[in-house]
Amino acid sequence: MSDTYIIEVASQPAGIVVRDPAGYRFFAASHRFNRLEGQLFRNAREAERAARRLVSGAVLPMAS
Repeated sequence: MSDTYIIEVASQPAGIVVRDPAGYRFFAASHRFNRLEGQLFRNAREAERAARRLVSGAVLPMAS
């Protein structure tokens, strides 16, 4: 299992997630994804879903 994943939405870079002891921390690649900056997710897939929801305009629950 990798320690770092690139997250893309609609073929555009959203950010990266980096494994830390509590899960995966998100680092935004553009201002569009700043709302996710520093949030902690259980896994990379959860971070990708959050980035997709952000683009679609869905209301996002606050992660850790």
